[in-house]
Amino acid sequence: MPANDLPATLNSDTHTKQLPVVEGQLDNSFADIDWQAPWLSHIVQLHYLSNSIEHLSRPSQQNSLSESDSLDEHDINASDINTPDTIAKVLKTAMMQQAEHLQQPLRHTKPAHDHKSQTLQFVSQNSLPEGEAYEHFIGTTGNIPTRDNLHDLFNGSIWLTFPKTKAMLNYYHMLEIAKQGISERRGRVRDTITVFDENGAVLVTFDANIGKALIDFDWQASLVKPRAKWDNPTQPDNSAQAAVYIFGHALLEQLVHPRKPLCAHSIVIHVAQEFFTLSLAERMRYLDDKVAEYMDTLLSNDDVKPRQLAPLPILGVPHFWAENADTGFYEDSYVFRSGRRKKDKK
Repeated sequence: MPANDLPATLNSDTHTKQLPVVEGQLDNSFADIDWQAPWLSHIVQLHYLSNSIEHLSRPSQQNSLSESDSLDEHDINASDINTPDTIAKVLKTAMMQQAEHLQQPLRHTKPAHDHKSQTLQFVSQNSLPEGEAYEHFIGTTGNIPTRDNLHDLFNGSIWLTFPKTKAMLNYYHMLEIAKQGISERRGRVRDTITVFDENGAVLVTFDANIGKALIDFDWQASLVKPRAKWDNPTQPDNSAQAAVYIFGHALLEQLVHPRKPLCAHSIVIHVAQEFFTLSLAERMRYLDDKVAEYMDTLLSNDDVKPRQLAPLPILGVPHFWAENADTGFYEDSYVFRSGRRKKDKK
């Protein structure tokens, strides 16, 4: 997707009914995930998810546990392997592990109107009543309908990593549904939520010039010249001043097969340099708070629209893709366009 285009359609999250995976075995698409990819490094419970999914996506004849080929004691139970709704069960276990590790209760929804706060949990797609909006069902029950596909695996991984932000987005969906009901036209608020939820990324930076340059489509000043300031996900640097963390689950799904034109739609979060001295888990907890606050402010504005999200060719993020070490990578004008904002100023 070129850098100044918003996605025309975002149909992958409609959560329509689909045929269950035979005997709960995951299809071959899950075996294509590169769990070492730098854009996945921030995912909470990454080790558990990668171990479980790699095991469950093997051919059925290899899907039995043995002493020499077993998951650790915290991985999905063997009895769950040959049952439907495998991804829901993997994510549910991951969420419970996370709460136990943090010694905190399970996460909750942010209640809208007269609805009570609900404990979040992953459930079968079949739990979603016919005709009920996906977001409304989550807001009123806490249940996240989950299918056995890549899209919902990555959606769940973002719920684990950014639970406050995801709950905030669902809260604004609930407010808009109460105002406008359900129709083919979602309106600007829900369109903005959907673009960020599916395709969003978060630029975290101590250097305000990097954030401004990204918003201005100045790829040289944001991605190329300050390359030495960018954090490397595989070798975190306490002196770094910029990093990108992907929020959009559809974008993570597309990155299973990376393509240079893939474009995120991003927000910029300014932090103190000390942010980069934190552990990854501490960074994510801090960032979840900040992104939730940012989206609360953004979505409460009457004039909010998807164009307020800054396009970011995701494979141009320093250290995300080996080819971008060559500055010539950024000379592709189809991907790294001059941008609508420069045109708007003329």
